[in-house]
Amino acid sequence: MIIALGTLILLALMLVGIPIGYALGIAGVISLPMLVPWSSVFALMTSVVHETTANSLMLTIPMFVLMAEFLACGRVAEDLLLSCNRLLRKIRGGLAMACILAGTVHAAATGSSAASAASLARASYPAMMRAGYAPSFAVGTIAIAGTLAILVPPSVAFVLFGVMTETSVGKLFMAGIIPGILTAGGYIMTIWLTLKLKPELGPDPTQEEQAASTESKGRVWPMVLLIVVIMFGLYGGVATPTEISALGALGALLISLGMGRMSWPDFTHAVGGTLRISTMIMTIIFGAHLLGYFISFSQFTNALLAWIADAGLSPTVVMLAVVFVYLILGTFMDQGAIIILTAPITTALMVGLGYNPIWWGVIMIKTAEIGLVSPPLGLVTFVVSATTKTNLRSNFVGVLPFVGTELVVLALLIAFPDLCLMFTG
Repeated sequence: MIIALGTLILLALMLVGIPIGYALGIAGVISLPMLVPWSSVFALMTSVVHETTANSLMLTIPMFVLMAEFLACGRVAEDLLLSCNRLLRKIRGGLAMACILAGTVHAAATGSSAASAASLARASYPAMMRAGYAPSFAVGTIAIAGTLAILVPPSVAFVLFGVMTETSVGKLFMAGIIPGILTAGGYIMTIWLTLKLKPELGPDPTQEEQAASTESKGRVWPMVLLIVVIMFGLYGGVATPTEISALGALGALLISLGMGRMSWPDFTHAVGGTLRISTMIMTIIFGAHLLGYFISFSQFTNALLAWIADAGLSPTVVMLAVVFVYLILGTFMDQGAIIILTAPITTALMVGLGYNPIWWGVIMIKTAEIGLVSPPLGLVTFVVSATTKTNLRSNFVGVLPFVGTELVVLALLIAFPDLCLMFTG
């Protein structure tokens, strides 16, 4: 009953329009006195702020966001697309496949799927229209390429999951390698199969090659060099995730300056955007920790485990039910909010049922990725539709083949956990 009252308070605050971070904190402060004295509530409020800000891992978030902002100023997505397009221009659907490859590389330097999709849309959509792609298929390809930013390491989503569940961020990054490659490969196969079955969605191969030959060659080597440095630092044990995020931000700044694409207004815009995004995330984390203490003191997770045991439900059934809930949540909630709000509860539940927390982190983030483009409220599809000024309903039709591929990949990751845990030791 107490946990239900706390949940109702949170929902009421959100319904009246209070921002999610403040709603979480207020709900936690109002609900905690049901379980502990007010003096303990004040002590918890102080400790939450101190422990969160004193956690060096939290520096990783603004640094990765800053890196993405600097790269956006440098129009890196456009360079990546031009280079990948020239590489694949003789293959049917090569421009669409180039968008997936560019999205995969771009994902290694951006933490937001929405931001990545918007950058790819500005770079890819005009070229795909000139080549003769159907608008819905073009938008579907761009949107699904943008979602890779949440899964391909280094990812801010993995950092958030690690912070909220006290799980190794380095191991989460390692766990995302195979799923990221598998997902990108699945997208490319979907493009090939879709254009084979419905050739009217794409251009004639000769027309596509001619369109690619008119494009200038993008300078992709600085971005590739930056990613190599980041990956070597992360997986070679040279630097911690926090240190490599700062080096990545510096490298992104130098790339944009070296290309002559970083003006003073661009710099201030990038720093201002980083401050806004980082402050929003930190506020949500503060509030989520306060509400998390309430949930912990209520013994909700233990009671849920006991109920599952008494009901005779198998761990597999419970896990699949939670995965289904995440697929629904992902269609109308930001992936960061999903992780911050629910990861501590569901991870404790899954560990109690015998599942590996690293594997569960990948599964949870994968479901959020799928929800970002799924109808009726896939946020990334909305972003790309707004950026390209195209019809939202037809765009959801264009993304459906990729959603089917996502579900197949998710099923493989659930059935074969070693795909996630292969490099985690």
